[in-house]
Amino acid sequence: MQLLVATLIPGGWQTLLILLVVLLLFGHRIPSMARALGSGIVEFRKGLKGESDPDAPRIGDGNGKKKDDA
Repeated sequence: MQLLVATLIPGGWQTLLILLVVLLLFGHRIPSMARALGSGIVEFRKGLKGESDPDAPRIGDGNGKKKDDA
């Protein structure tokens, strides 16, 4: 049983080969994915701190004003 499990786990050069193939297939997407991940983390941290985005749409009663605006 242990031999079967050991043959299913890729070794050092096999892992390197898999990473190379992934890099060749998806290399052009990696910078945009990293950028999106970074901006998502920044937005999450802002949400935790309670900071509001001035460009975000305002939630109100439908006429463009917030409910607490007079």
